[in-house]
Amino acid sequence: MGRQKHTAEQIISKLREAEVLQGKGMSLEEVLRQLNISDATYYKWRKEYGGLRLDQAKRLKELEQENSRLRKVVSDLSIDNAILKEAARGNW
Repeated sequence: MGRQKHTAEQIISKLREAEVLQGKGMSLEEVLRQLNISDATYYKWRKEYGGLRLDQAKRLKELEQENSRLRKVVSDLSIDNAILKEAARGNW
């Protein structure tokens, strides 16, 4: 069985559904079985998306993507800088 990639919207809806089902008296194991997720996945999602609304989760993902793009730019510039320093050292 392959892994399924959930979107932020799906994760938040499953977390809310889990809260509703637990409020109706179902045990956590029954809720997780019904939602087809493991307990580790549930706790990881709750830690990351627990108190977020849908728009906040979207903004979080956008910021994470922008952060990774900026990290790549900084690393490329650092490599370029090191190459230029090495080339300048060889000319003197």
